[in-house]
Parts: sequence; structure tokens; C-alpha cells
Amino acid sequence: MGRIKETMPDFLGLEEAMKLTQEQNRENHHQFINPELVNLITLVNFDKCFVKAEGTSIWDNEGNEYLDFLGGYGALNLGHNHPEIIAAVESVKLPNLLQAALNPLAGALAKNLALVSPGELQYSFFGNSGAEAVEGALKLARTFAGKTKIVSCEGSFHGKSFGALSVTGREKYRKPFEPLLPIVEFIPYGDSAALEKALIKEDVAAFIVEPIQGEGGIIVPPEGYLKKVRDICTAHNALLIVDEIQTGFGRTGKLFACENEGVVPDILCLSKSFGGGVMPLAAYIATGKVWKRAYGSAENATLHTSTFGGNSRAAAAGIATLEIIFRDDLSRQAAEKGEYLLGRLRQLQGKYPFLQDVRGRGLMIGLEFTQPKQEGLLNKLTGGAVGKLASEYLGAMVAGELLNKHQIITAYTLNNPNVIRLEPPLTVSYEQLDKLLVALDEIFAKNKGFGDMVISSSKTILASLVKKI
Repeated sequence: MGRIKETMPDFLGLEEAMKLTQEQNRENHHQFINPELVNLITLVNFDKCFVKAEGTSIWDNEGNEYLDFLGGYGALNLGHNHPEIIAAVESVKLPNLLQAALNPLAGALAKNLALVSPGELQYSFFGNSGAEAVEGALKLARTFAGKTKIVSCEGSFHGKSFGALSVTGREKYRKPFEPLLPIVEFIPYGDSAALEKALIKEDVAAFIVEPIQGEGGIIVPPEGYLKKVRDICTAHNALLIVDEIQTGFGRTGKLFACENEGVVPDILCLSKSFGGGVMPLAAYIATGKVWKRAYGSAENATLHTSTFGGNSRAAAAGIATLEIIFRDDLSRQAAEKGEYLLGRLRQLQGKYPFLQDVRGRGLMIGLEFTQPKQEGLLNKLTGGAVGKLASEYLGAMVAGELLNKHQIITAYTLNNPNVIRLEPPLTVSYEQLDKLLVALDEIFAKNKGFGDMVISSSKTILASLVKKI
């Protein structure tokens, strides 16, 4: 008796999926992915139908051009759809996944990464996301040290998988999933004395830290902080894990931000722009001393593995990415363009008190806005709604103004919603930087404070937000 053929479901085909209307796309996400995220994104009309992307520019289905100053949270250092990255991926004819062999592209990428990584960092493990890189680094540190305690920083962000979330310094994300990994201590960021105190008993496996806190609000630590951190970890036999998932690959003016202070970590976590904005690719790279003690035996060699980690196409993207960054001197471009942009933004800060702070390094910049006084008339008239909006949605409102009135894409930082991030591709032009500056000048001139921003925002957005309070 022959097998009964299954009926083909009414699938959406690829061509059909790329032609969905805004409403159809919204409905699919609402019904099958995350309804409340759809509601949040649609508050400021962030769900436009984008149909083309190249470099810093994105076009919607009506032919309007937008400038992307969000840059995939730092994942698009080379811009959208870099043709050489796409060509590298498409050129691969090797098996993409074959665990019963040693992948030559993964081996070549690991060698290249070791050549450009600081100090004696040598052995790489490839994964698919930043959170995976952090997970692997934490496991490696514990296995090496024979200790379980991890120290991290308040305001940090290292990912939302279980281990990475355990060392992420915002309670909002940790609380619903507790108990998380035990024996994790959080200390103030930028406070080397607090680290010294946390490590004094020498019971800590590792300290994990970002050279610049991204989701914390683009927080740059005091000068010399990382150097002190390195010395303290060494003195108290704790490994130093530096999370360069967002700061890496030229973003801050150096290939890796820790190089600004000449710091060499024991383990370095990488992702985002590693795959050239085309392929998911992550890695942690460790010194030979750390790797060999943890995994340097036949028994331990397979303690940490990944099915898709280091696959041929992802490795090809990584190889091409490193070549392009060095060939086009993108780190230098980030440093020079960042210096220009920071200088002009600080001029705006001098004109508009609404812009409380401008900070960052290279093309990783945060703009923090002044909070309204909670006792203000508008806050009283709305029963405290304005204060609630200011603490949770002020950055979103500024981002909404930039998107809907100036066609510039930005977003607020996860751990500080009053800060919007500027992380354009490192290939951004000075003309595009100037367009952003003109747009911000116009927004700030019309909106002297939060109340004006509320009034300027659409009635639909405001009504939706108030309903959620």
C-alpha cells in the first residue's frame, strides 16, 4: 500500500512574503510572534514596509529614503547588504554543515581573528549570537577557575539567554526568570574600588564588563578604568571577560574598544558586526592558558559545542568582514567621524537644555534628555501620566519624531529609555551626519521640554501610551 501524500498547507511563499502590506505583516506578527511587541512598535509607526537597503540608506514601499542611525544595535558596521559580504557568502560551495570534518573556513577565520586580537588571545569558539558568546565565556571561566562566582556591573547588558541574563544588570529583565545562576554579584560600573572589594576573597571566577555600556545608556567609564580592572583581576586570580559584542570591529575608533587602554582580557566576546550584517556570527576568544586548562584534553574537548557555530557561510562572511574593515580603514573612519559628530552634538547641547548629555566614543553615541519635574502642572493634570511617560517613553518619542518627520531611524537604549543611541554604519557619509544634525536641531527648537514633545507627537501615539499606564 502506497504512502498517502500530505496535502500542501496554504503557505506564504517567499515572493508573496516580500510583497505583504503593512497591515498583513502586522497581523502575522500579532497572531504568530509577539502581540504586545507589535503594539509597542506601532506606537511610533516603527513598522513601515521597508523594501530595499544599501549602506546607511533604507527605502520603504513608497520610495521614501530613510537613514539608519540605529545600525542593528551595532551589527551593521559595514552597512546594509554589503555586496562583498553577500558575494563571499554566495561563493561558498563547501558543505555548510558537516560535523564529521574540520571546516577550513572556520579554521581560517579563527587564525585571522587571532592575528588581530589583542595580546595572546588565540583559541576561538564560534556561535551565532552575542548571548551565545557570553554563555560560552562564562562556562569557560568557571571550568578554568574551579570557582563559580561571577561579578558583573549594574546597568550592564550581556544578553537574555539564561546565563547571559544572570549577569545582565537590570532587574526588569532578570526578575521574571529568577532564580537564575547563583552567586552573581553586581557592582557599580566604572568603580574600580568596588571591584577590588568584590574580589578580595579571591573566590571569583571572572569579572565580565563592557568597555562602554551600550544598553546602559552609552556609558563611558572614567579614563583608566579598564586598565585598573585588568590589574585588579590579575592580582586576585579572577579572569577578565570583556564583552565587545556591541563595541567591537571598529565601532569606537579601534578594532576593539579595550585597545583604547591597551588592555588584554583573558576572554573576549564578539558578535553583531562580525558577520558583516549578513550572517549571524559570534565568537569568544581566549588565551592558550585559559583554553587548555579548561578544554585541553580529549575528555573535555566536547564540553561546549554548537551545531551551526562556525558554519561555512558564516565563516566566509567573517573572513570578508575582517578584510574590509582593515582595507577600508573603518576604525579610523569611525574615530574621525565620531569626533566630528560628537563636537556638533555638543554644540546643540549648549543651545538646548532639553538635551541633558552627549557622550560616547567613535560612532557609538548616546543622547540623554532632561526629565520633567514630577510636580509639574502637566503631570498633575494627567494624574502622573506625564511622569510615567517621561521615564519610559521619552527616548521613543524623540526617535518617533526623527523617524516620522525626518526619515531617520534611531532607538532608545534598553536599560535607559531616556537615551537614544546613534550607531550608524561606519561607512556613513559626512553629508548624512549633517542631515541628522539638522533634524535634531529642528526637533529641539520646536520641543523645549517633555510637554512640548508630547504635544508634538501624534495624538494616536499619546492615546496609546496613556492606555498602557
